[in-house]
Amino acid sequence: MDYLRTPDSRFERLLDYPFAPHYVEVDGLRMHYLDEGPADAKPILMLHGEPSWSYLYRHMIPICAAAGHRVIAPDLIGFGKSDKPTDINAYSYQSHMDWLQSLLEQLQLTDITLVCQDWGSLLGLRLAAENPDRFRAIVVGNGMLPTGDQQVPKAFHLWKNFAIYSPIFPVARILDSATFRKLSPDERRAYDAPFPNRKYKAGARAFPKLVPVTPNDPASEANRAAWKVLEKWEKPFLTTFSNGDPITRGGDKYMQERIPGAKGQPHQTLVGGHFLQEDSPVVFARAINTLLAGMD
Repeated sequence: MDYLRTPDSRFERLLDYPFAPHYVEVDGLRMHYLDEGPADAKPILMLHGEPSWSYLYRHMIPICAAAGHRVIAPDLIGFGKSDKPTDINAYSYQSHMDWLQSLLEQLQLTDITLVCQDWGSLLGLRLAAENPDRFRAIVVGNGMLPTGDQQVPKAFHLWKNFAIYSPIFPVARILDSATFRKLSPDERRAYDAPFPNRKYKAGARAFPKLVPVTPNDPASEANRAAWKVLEKWEKPFLTTFSNGDPITRGGDKYMQERIPGAKGQPHQTLVGGHFLQEDSPVVFARAINTLLAGMD
């Protein structure tokens, strides 16, 4: 498999990102992850989505680590410091699942609290449903697990077409357009850092077309099977959606109604756009800590 590896120089002196890099090999590719907090503590697995990377969680990781939690934040293959296959067809829903499954097994993660948003939810919720014995709690912010059986918001179709046809695909500008606050020049540089040129962006462009939008999508059946598990999920399930995301709006209520573990949880609506980790990172992180404090 042909792939590119972003030069380390692109990641030098990034704002608010002092974390040491860690790597595992998955399917012949190098996957980067952060590993902060006490090594013997129960882990929080923070999964980013499209087109971000672990930099998205930079303000939340220290708060959760300071509360005594181990925080694992990988860069999905095609993003961040992880390797980037150049063929867009190398990216599939299942390949991302396999890469994350390999990460769980190599790090021998158990008693996991999943924290996920955007594609981190499409992957993370499947991961939890397929490995229920490894997970102790789930926190979803602006995420979903579509099967293709529901109507897709118009905003998503616009986004999908943009990802396919835009000649530039300006990553930092995309992030900036989906937050309430304005990203600083240094933050924009950090989000552009993984992608020196368009050849590095195959994974970022691939994601929108992998979302199940019809009942017979390649991932639909596996996602339906995951929902059967989630509809019996009695472990803590918390939603922390934002008030300004047109793509996932209403997904929190949908999950609260269908997932038993969501009953009686202190669900919150945070202030922010799609990337609520940029708009309300402290409130988001404290919600996670509060949930876990009540479990210990």
